[in-house]
This record gives sequence, structure tokens and C-alpha cells, in this order.
Amino acid sequence: MRGVAIMGTLGTNIWIFTDPQGPAGMLSSADTGTFTANVEAFLRYLANGKFLALLTLMFGVGLELQYRSARRRGHRWPGWYLWRAALLFIEGLLHFVLIFEFDVLMSYAVTSMLVAYLIGRSDRAVRWWMIVMGSIHVAFISWVTLGLMAGVVSLDSGGNSTLLASGSWPEQVAARLDGLFAYRLEAIFIIPMSTVLFLLGARLMRAGVFGDDQRGRRLRARLMAIGFGVGAPLNLLTAFGGEQWFMVDRYILPPVVALGLLGLVTSAVYAMRPAPGVLRRGLTSVGRTALSCYVFQNLVAAILCYGWGFGLAAELDAARPWWVIGAWAGICLSFMVLSSLWLRRFERGPLELVWNWAYRAPQRRARA
Repeated sequence: MRGVAIMGTLGTNIWIFTDPQGPAGMLSSADTGTFTANVEAFLRYLANGKFLALLTLMFGVGLELQYRSARRRGHRWPGWYLWRAALLFIEGLLHFVLIFEFDVLMSYAVTSMLVAYLIGRSDRAVRWWMIVMGSIHVAFISWVTLGLMAGVVSLDSGGNSTLLASGSWPEQVAARLDGLFAYRLEAIFIIPMSTVLFLLGARLMRAGVFGDDQRGRRLRARLMAIGFGVGAPLNLLTAFGGEQWFMVDRYILPPVVALGLLGLVTSAVYAMRPAPGVLRRGLTSVGRTALSCYVFQNLVAAILCYGWGFGLAAELDAARPWWVIGAWAGICLSFMVLSSLWLRRFERGPLELVWNWAYRAPQRRARA
């Protein structure tokens, strides 16, 4: 599941990397009117926000597993988990400054610190937190959407739209630092949404969504009905509805579709033959090295597309969206193979090994 979410997240980010205008090109709905433009709009619809929401749900599942482990071992909670979150924040900060403007790890780190104090609360308390945070998120997105409709809010970033296509790496790093608040604004305002999805992922796990029994199958069927029967059709309308629906298209409906994806992928795993095939093994390897794959796939995309690398975003702009599909598929296939080969020798991915060492270091000193 996590492997699917990681590669699906690249399915969203790849449109940013391959756009000569970079983030400025992302802050609008895809153009329509020609065949190729409609194909790109549909492809962006398939990935936009959905797999990020799925990844957020899986972070909630991971936090639930950490909470259960701490309770089972009699450890204080959240205890050392806050150090895990701090390391994730540092990782995200480096990823943002050095590689990618739309890093999500920093936002996840802040969200996990909040949710760590909520995950063990009563169902009633968690439900109220989800209602309050969800209401804040919907209210903010509605306010921006009304502003877009009225023409008083614009998605125009006003930045240098040629920097990523032709600028040097030091220039891009300097631009990220200079536009820190603007680039990190998304990471801030998605915290309420992420809080809801973290808590929902934890609660769905408790409800047995991953179980291969009648209860789990019934719950997954409901999630697929909601995600694909309600969320996906509405999301398709907003994808072609124009720039004024950008916020709803990215931040309201995709989490609904992600619930369907969670049910679908889990059901597909149980429907497969007991011995996993090549595709399933590759996805599992990506999931086991999720942090490394997330960072390194963005680095590879940057090398391929940005001006300090091969500069393909500008050179192949006329070949959109077809070359974008090939770039995404090639990067995903590469990391499925590389992660599988890496795990033959190591238990964790390369960044996971560094991260685990940093996490254990203060505990070793405390015991000494």
C-alpha cells in the first residue's frame, strides 16, 4: 500500500518537474481544448492529490502501529516518538531546500506531533477533533474557492517561471530560501486535513479494514463505494471545471477518492495468488524503502528536468504529455528494481538506515 502511495505521489509531482514553469505551472488547472491538453488534464486528474492523501492515511496507520508497540512494551507515549517526528522534520527541511519545493515530510512531522497526543484518546474525543479540524480545512478551501470565483484571489505565484528550466542549482536553492513562506504555505494549511487523515487511517485500522474477514471485506466495499461512486465522479468534474475549482480539485475530493484506493488495493492484494508476483514484490520493496524512494525519485526527476541537469522540461515541452508518462514509468520501474536489489543485502533503505542510526543515537547515550 505504501509503495503504491509513493509512486502515485510521483504521479502528481511529475507534472511539476516536467513543466518549464515549475510550481507556477502547477498552480492552475490543466488547460483544455485540444486532444493532448485533455489527455494531460485527465492524467493529472488520475493522480492529483489522491495518492498524497493515501500516503497520509498510511502515515496514520504507521503511527497507530507505533502506539500499539509502545503500549505493548510498557513504554511511555509519545516518548521517543517525538524524536522520530523531529528527525522527519529535519529530513523534510533538507529535502525542501536541496531538492523539491513541495516537500510534504515537514507537514507530516508537525501533524504527527499533534496526533501522537490524540491517538490514544477516546473515540468520542477523536471524533470531535476530526470534526473540528475537518471543518477548519473545508472552511479555508471554501473561502479560497469563493475568492477565485469572485476574481479577488489569484493562483499566480508571480515568481520567476524560468528559474527551474534554466537556472543553476545554487540559484534554485536560494529561491527556495527566499520564498520560504510562499513555498511552505501548502505544508501549513494542509495540517488540518492531514490530522483528519492520520486519525482516520488509525481508526480504519482499528476497525479491521486490512483484515481478510467478513468485517474487513464489508468495510473495504463501503470505502470503494464512497471513493469511486461519489468522490471520483465529482473530482472529474472539478478537474475540467477551470481554475476556480483548483483547491477543491486538489484538497477536498482527492481524500475521498483515496479511501476507495485504500479499499481497492487491499482487496486486490487478498485476491492475488498467495505467492507475490514481480509487480507486487516491486511495490513492496518501494514501500519498505518509502523514505528513500520518495526523496530519491524527486532527485532523479529534478536531474532529468531542471536546467542544472538534463533540462528535459524545456527541451521536450512540445512532447507533453507523452514524454511525461514515460518519465514517470521509467523512474518508478527503476526504483522498483533498485529497491528490490538493495533489500537483498540490507534490511532498510539507505535513508532509513541513516534515519534509524540518528533515532537510536540519543537512546544509546541515555542508556550509557
